[in-house]
Amino acid sequence: MKIYETNCDPTLAEDKLLPNNAFLVKYSDKEEIKYDIVICSKKVSIFDHYYDQYKKGLLDITQSAGTVSPKLWTDPKQPQPQTKSSKKK
Repeated sequence: MKIYETNCDPTLAEDKLLPNNAFLVKYSDKEEIKYDIVICSKKVSIFDHYYDQYKKGLLDITQSAGTVSPKLWTDPKQPQPQTKSSKKK
């Protein structure tokens, strides 16, 4: 399980460039409604994590609008590794 965005705007989950295993989690933290975008292969893992942390504050888990295969998706926040060029002299 990877928490991609914490305390974010729920409209970010409408991005079609997210992987198709991304979920929008709605929860209540000290009377304040918050949203997280979580990437996980099993929804039950998300439930277990948030229920352990917030108990009855967990309100909803919905799938995002992402359409990219998780195998092909690359995190735009992560720096991409430099590839070595194979120049022959």
